[in-house]
Amino acid sequence: MATAATKITLSPSRDIPFNKLGLSQSNVRRIKAGVSIEELAEDIARRGLLQGLSVRSVIGEAGAETGMFEIPAGGRRYRALELLVKHKRLARTAPVPCIVREDGIAEEDSLAENIQRAPLHPLDQFRAFLALREMGQSEEEIAAAFFVSVAVVKQRLKLASVAPKLLDVYAEDGLSLDQLMAFTVSGDHERQEQVFERLSQSHDKQPYTIRRLLTEGAVRASDKRAQFIGLEAYLEAGGGIMRDLFQGDDGGWLQDAALIDMIVAERLNEEAGTIAAEGWKWIEVAPDFPYGHTFGLRQLRGEVQPLTAEEEATRDAFQAQLDRLTEEYSDADELPDEIDERLGEIETALEGFEGRPVRYEPGEVARAGAFVSIASNGVLRVERGYVRPEDEQPIAHADDQSMTDHAIAASASHPGDGAVTAETDASLPEPEEDEGLAPISDRLMTELTAHRTLGLRQALGERPDMAFLAALHALTLKVFYHYGSDSCLELDLKSVSFGVQAPGLNDSACGDAIRARHESWASVVPKESADLWDALGEWDGARRSALFAHVVSLSVNAVHEAWNRRPRALAHADRLAQAVDLDMVAAGWKPTVDMFLGRVTKARILQAVTEAKGPQTADRIAHLKKGDMAAQAETLLAGSGWLPEPLRTAHCPMPEACEGEITDTTAMVVELAADGGETDMAANASTGENDPADDAFQAIAAE
Repeated sequence: MATAATKITLSPSRDIPFNKLGLSQSNVRRIKAGVSIEELAEDIARRGLLQGLSVRSVIGEAGAETGMFEIPAGGRRYRALELLVKHKRLARTAPVPCIVREDGIAEEDSLAENIQRAPLHPLDQFRAFLALREMGQSEEEIAAAFFVSVAVVKQRLKLASVAPKLLDVYAEDGLSLDQLMAFTVSGDHERQEQVFERLSQSHDKQPYTIRRLLTEGAVRASDKRAQFIGLEAYLEAGGGIMRDLFQGDDGGWLQDAALIDMIVAERLNEEAGTIAAEGWKWIEVAPDFPYGHTFGLRQLRGEVQPLTAEEEATRDAFQAQLDRLTEEYSDADELPDEIDERLGEIETALEGFEGRPVRYEPGEVARAGAFVSIASNGVLRVERGYVRPEDEQPIAHADDQSMTDHAIAASASHPGDGAVTAETDASLPEPEEDEGLAPISDRLMTELTAHRTLGLRQALGERPDMAFLAALHALTLKVFYHYGSDSCLELDLKSVSFGVQAPGLNDSACGDAIRARHESWASVVPKESADLWDALGEWDGARRSALFAHVVSLSVNAVHEAWNRRPRALAHADRLAQAVDLDMVAAGWKPTVDMFLGRVTKARILQAVTEAKGPQTADRIAHLKKGDMAAQAETLLAGSGWLPEPLRTAHCPMPEACEGEITDTTAMVVELAADGGETDMAANASTGENDPADDAFQAIAAE
């Protein structure tokens, strides 16, 4: 016969005045964790005490109850009540709900209360926040009520908005919290479920893979096209943005790439219309142009419109204020907000004075054009004043026509201007004696100037300083002037453009730097090629060397081309890289999926990760598919400084002749533009002494 189950009796509950309560030494909680006492006190003040205290009667020495109670379980709640009493927000005699325990052990009660407490499942918290939001509470109100930041509330609400199917999987521990957070990148439940189904058939279920799959085909907000049109314009046009609230996303991903391209095209065409109104013959518009797209075109040399007296006074006033504020706050660790804002306004105003519009001759504008595109930082890039060869005015050269008697006479008066490479025409007769002071014949002129050419070669070979100047003059003509025929030196500077375009080449850090340096020099050299020789003669050796370096640098071709075998040239490129201490990491190259990792085999990807992070890290991605492996390798290699072999530079000591000759050429150009570039070149030439920079050049050439 079965016995009846013994009925249990619950401990009685009663309200005990706060001043009759005290902490027990039997409370097992010693380490503070979770919500602070202050936050708990505020919560009790707002909602009241949601859970009573577990207390035991204090027994005196005689074995009788003293009327006081100790608290083995609920110490944090007691301290919170104590804080409210201290701040006079709760009466000292206020009744406190308590469970009075008589049986068992106090330490056991304390331990059981903490261990048996089941933490709230994260999904329940997410849904609770969502329920409060649907009841009309704002994110700020929810954050204040539960003593968390607004960002935390937004994250919880975002998690609660994942597709119900995925939330059910998460509730059954089929997804980790990190994986669930990755799914929040996209708010499209159908897309989330598609990615989940795809992951269920793959071994790779990493959060970064989920994010990558959800953002396929999207455009990052940091993309220059997105920066150009602005997020507001994109949103107004109906575009959507995916955001990742759980890690940095650089502004998120713009979902509609076709909409972006449409808005970009419309905006660029609007800008092109404004620029076309300036009178240009043609306008080419594109989000990006290939590197070297202006090669072979002559660039007009306009004149910067000078400042008016009023504008100069305004600029000087801004500069004075900038200098005063900079000096006044030079020792401050942090600038006041209003001062920082004012400095930004002043710097912006001064930049406006620097970027003065350029005025071109109307006749030149009528046969020139402009390129309209987007710069790497998302601002409009307008390259004005480029003339195509077919639009150039024909120029008649004396040596291209049959020389008349007057032309021959002129050549006799200026023998240095005649052609020095023409073949001797033996069929022409020598002039008769009785013809008087007749012009010199072509045959004799050729022979005489041949002797003069040989004499020039000998004399120039004895003057390294003049040889350097002549070479600089000839090469600068090739780079900055369309015709480049104002030199008797037959030096050539081959293509400055590439036949092969690499991804991002035009917007690379090196591309931007070369473009800025070239534009700086273009603003310094004379407008007319006939004035170049005199201008270079007035510069000092350091400035001529800086220009020479820029001009010569444009002739470098270290491109490997399968159809053009140049092993010795490429070997020299390696030596040159060593000499200039080339660092492609510092130059801005990064091993991305587009640049490298997505275009090599899995073995090379693993080799790269092994070299940068070690074999254990490489083993972690060895099981991935090619695309996933490349994406993860890009993350692992970021900031590591790893380079593929063709981009590495073997370190070697720099030749002694080169030490100390490295200069900041951009700063030099700015200084040259400011002071006009006056030097003591003439003095050096008269004394026969070489400039130190010329000596350095000779040493480099010899090396």
